[in-house]
Amino acid sequence: MPYGSDTERDEQETPLLHRGHEDKVQRAPACCSSRYTLALLSSYGFFVVYSLRVNLSVAMVDMLNSTHQSSINHSGSVCPASTNPPRPRPNHKASVYDWDSETQGWILGAFFYGYILTQIPGGYLAGRLGPKWLLGFGILGTVVFTLFTPVAADLGASYLIAVRAIEGVGEGVTFPAMYTMWASWAPPLERSRLLTISYIGAQLGTVIALPVSGLICFYLDWTYVFYIFGVVGLVWFVLWAFLVFDSPNTHPRISEQERLYITNSLKNELSTSTRCIPWRAIVTSIPLWAIVVAHFSYNWTFYTLLTLLPTYMNNILGFSIQQNGMLSALPYMGCAVFAFLSGQVADYLRETRHYPTVTVRKAFTIVGMVGPAVFLVAVGYTGCNYILAVAFLTVSSTLGGVSASGFNINHLDIAPSYAGILLGITNTFATIPGMVGPVIARDLTAQNTIEQWQVVFYIAAAINLFGALFYSLFGQGTVQPWAVQASCSHGD
Repeated sequence: MPYGSDTERDEQETPLLHRGHEDKVQRAPACCSSRYTLALLSSYGFFVVYSLRVNLSVAMVDMLNSTHQSSINHSGSVCPASTNPPRPRPNHKASVYDWDSETQGWILGAFFYGYILTQIPGGYLAGRLGPKWLLGFGILGTVVFTLFTPVAADLGASYLIAVRAIEGVGEGVTFPAMYTMWASWAPPLERSRLLTISYIGAQLGTVIALPVSGLICFYLDWTYVFYIFGVVGLVWFVLWAFLVFDSPNTHPRISEQERLYITNSLKNELSTSTRCIPWRAIVTSIPLWAIVVAHFSYNWTFYTLLTLLPTYMNNILGFSIQQNGMLSALPYMGCAVFAFLSGQVADYLRETRHYPTVTVRKAFTIVGMVGPAVFLVAVGYTGCNYILAVAFLTVSSTLGGVSASGFNINHLDIAPSYAGILLGITNTFATIPGMVGPVIARDLTAQNTIEQWQVVFYIAAAINLFGALFYSLFGQGTVQPWAVQASCSHGD
């Protein structure tokens, strides 16, 4: 360890603003502030990102030729089907397609193959070109290709696969760019609050897109899923373009009090030179690899549930996501609420000076990963009690929201100047579970028995526990020496 204990390092590296010098720079009010406007607009942006990511999984049900599909794999659910009164469906005129299960898998997974490509480049370019327009055009590109989805589907499955991969490329820059943005905008003692507000939009996008996409498919047709959410994304881009700026110093309408508050609180944390990136120090940083392992482990469970929860509910519990959209969205709703609350609690614990940052990050990571593991295993033993199963899934996902104030924003604690690059590195590894986790889970559940699903839940829980343990041992909460150096050494 380069110097002192974690508590001592917190004391050494905490800016003067938070060490009894509030008389020099008064904390700027949160209400109507530029930093909280950024938090709300970025939350809206991530709502768009995740709604565009998950709407295809719902629309896919109506995109398939139901007669062809039922003749291929109509086996019913393990548990008795949920008794919902049938509703007369409107006469839809949208095209349907005879895609086999392998083709469907390629279409649903294509997004991640594009997404993984732009994680590290996104963090690098955000530091060079500025995060505002990189993030803005990344999401805009995804929106535009979403609007072209019905045309691509008509042209053929390969065209749709290409469109989804390009959407992934656009979305791949969003998280690294947003972390770069927050490195200049988030005062250290408001970091958890601001980032959890920002990223709660991702959960809300899932919560709202799942049931709303089902309703759109029912009352209109599947093409309108992409048109409606695409228009929502266009509205976001207009607001982002006019109201958001790269840093407090470039914002024309920020108050002088808020600008000084933000810049002075960050002056001891940002590198004096970001033109030369210390790549060797970054890739050999043990605290960074602790985040990598935790992020990979958490996403294994998250992506497995995101892609396979509709399958589990339909094939095991006996009800479809389009009939029970809100019930299917409950786990993500709980996650969103706890992510927001955890941000408030985490910053309160740090601000009282009773707990150093590293202690808060590790505690929230343990709760946000061990808790979900326990309840995920419990789901496999609920049998056909779908109320208890959904309750356990909801508790599991809800507790996972606590990790939003744990490892998930630790990049900004250890290297705010390079947070976008660090996020790009960790999110590259954390995207792998989205590509391989559901594939492994499908192979393990070939006969769709409850016992096979228990194995899937055990694997996800074990990976979660390992990630929590690794992060607890090696995670840190303070700015690393290499992150504030004036220049890079030769070879970096």
